Amino acid sequence: MRVDAHQHFWQIGRYDYVWMGPELGVLRNDFGQGELKPNLERHGLNCSVLVQTISSFDETRWFMELAREHDFIGGVVGWVDLQSPQVGRTLDELRELPGLVGIRHQVHDELDDGWLVRDDVCNGLGELARRGIAYDLLIRPQHLAVSLEVARRFGDLTFVIDHIAKPAIAKGQWDDWANGIKKLARCPNVSCKLSGMITEADWDNWTAADIQPYVEHVIEVFGPERCMFGSDWPVCLLAGTYERVYAALEKCVDALSSCEQAEVFGNTAARAYGLEA
Repeated sequence: MRVDAHQHFWQIGRYDYVWMGPELGVLRNDFGQGELKPNLERHGLNCSVLVQTISSFDETRWFMELAREHDFIGGVVGWVDLQSPQVGRTLDELRELPGLVGIRHQVHDELDDGWLVRDDVCNGLGELARRGIAYDLLIRPQHLAVSLEVARRFGDLTFVIDHIAKPAIAKGQWDDWANGIKKLARCPNVSCKLSGMITEADWDNWTAADIQPYVEHVIEVFGPERCMFGSDWPVCLLAGTYERVYAALEKCVDALSSCEQAEVFGNTAARAYGLEA
């Protein structure tokens, strides 16, 4: 399989996209399946993973309805309230519809850097583990230590790091990120998305050379079999087109064998999320 493991849809006015400030004006348009599908076809990608954008159970239900209607949406990473005592029941309700492959929360927006290790959150992660549902880690470098803690605690839960944990590439952030990623990669239940990097670089002046050291480090510590391509479309439009994102990663992994590239461009995502051909 060839998979875009990370993309979004939204409709302005349908929900309150609180994160979409005025500085993100290019994103303040509707983006849906009609715009995405040609990008997938152009690059020979069989399907995508549609990822939540807000803390909304209703958005998750909407995404799952879209996945049922459109075969190229291979799965949905949705949102539930992990802190709710009823999280298990909520997950069971969602699983009555096909398509749910993961859950995500905007951990990087929480004021508490230790949010992931709260007792109620860990109870929610345990419910995911019991049901074999993956968890996407939307984090920054300061959250790598607590992410390591929960990855070790829930060894039977599949974790997927979004956007290589968002190092500040434009500022050359390296040591704390690189060391934290290396430690987390020692957990065999953790994979990493090679996504969201150009929006952490200089939006107007980035090149593939700016992200290449980060890509190479992630591949070195995780191995291609635990790395996956994600476009982060349409958020990527802040810094570049779908074509530029794809071409940049293709250039960064050019030294890999064809089998290793096949892992990055689909096989890893298929395994992590249980996607079907």
